[in-house]
Amino acid sequence: MFTRYFNYENSPFERLIKWTQLRDSPQTDIVPELAPLAAKATAVIDKHMYSLFADEKGRALVSECGWTDIYVCGIATESCVLKTVVDAFELDLTPWLIEDASASHAGQHVHEAGVLVTQRFIGIGQIITTSDISGLHRAR
Repeated sequence: MFTRYFNYENSPFERLIKWTQLRDSPQTDIVPELAPLAAKATAVIDKHMYSLFADEKGRALVSECGWTDIYVCGIATESCVLKTVVDAFELDLTPWLIEDASASHAGQHVHEAGVLVTQRFIGIGQIITTSDISGLHRAR
């Protein structure tokens, strides 16, 4: 599954953070390198808040598919990625943050801060790399 964030006029991001990006194309487009994968994905969920689970469509899809483990990566480790894994944890799912497939547009130090906070929320063992994924699948 892929998610895309869309900002909107007078959103909390605009009102409180003074951030007005990601309103329309090309900023909201899936990058060309990932577009073929998005085309094959179970779904592309458009969202207006940080987390996949903030939108009923995201929660419903996870439930309908019977997913229990949620592997999360993306841009904004310190916000969207963090919020999604914490929400998954609180919904009694097993979240995994894929550290080397995530980043922050605010820089490496902010990405690392996001990883540190995520460790505190969901457990250090839930922070993995792309090379860990196939081993986790075999172990289950």
